[in-house]
Amino acid sequence: MSDPAHPASPCTGVCAVDPVTQLCAGCSRTMDEIVAWFTAGADEKRAILAAVDKRLASGAAAD
Repeated sequence: MSDPAHPASPCTGVCAVDPVTQLCAGCSRTMDEIVAWFTAGADEKRAILAAVDKRLASGAAAD
């Protein structure tokens, strides 16, 4: 059962880190963000998701 206070993981199951951008091709998170997700609190998870959204909006995410 998931905790409604915590956002859902953005993982898409496509786990491949781009060697140039160092971002996951599936979720656009860094390895540090992926690892931190497991112990992060709800606010930390929202901050990670905001960073992902910013990357996607700027076009910095892996294609």
